[in-house]
Amino acid sequence: MSMETEVKTSLYETDYQMWLEKILAQLRVGDFTNIDLDNLIEEIETLGQSDRRAIASFLRRLCEHLLEIKYWQSERELCFRSWNLEIINFRIEIMDILKDSPSLKNFLQENFAREYAKGRKIFLKASGLEANLIPEQPCFTLEQALLEDWLPWQPE
Repeated sequence: MSMETEVKTSLYETDYQMWLEKILAQLRVGDFTNIDLDNLIEEIETLGQSDRRAIASFLRRLCEHLLEIKYWQSERELCFRSWNLEIINFRIEIMDILKDSPSLKNFLQENFAREYAKGRKIFLKASGLEANLIPEQPCFTLEQALLEDWLPWQPE
């Protein structure tokens, strides 16, 4: 390992913010020869993973709250307002990510059933309802879940 590589790795490990500033400065002036390419590639890969994890988490929580509204009758009257606000928040977060990265819509479609299952698991644990009362397969579509005003149950 050369001395130059050791310095770059050391800066990346000891002062991440300074490392970022140095990388940005190098990119702006076109100094591609001395750039810490290994760590830069790792950071770019992590960015994509981070967005996928975030959007999956928002979808899971959205499914959980849609199930609460649809099935948790004993808590519905008391909690409807807060559940609905959370649903709005999760939809906004998802739509913000999709605005920046529209291709993640495919990721949502591919992972909808999996995130629904996780949201269902969390909902069942929180509610104490019998698992056989809640469908294992999604009882709403991804499109419905993402619609701004759609809810699986509406107050009268």
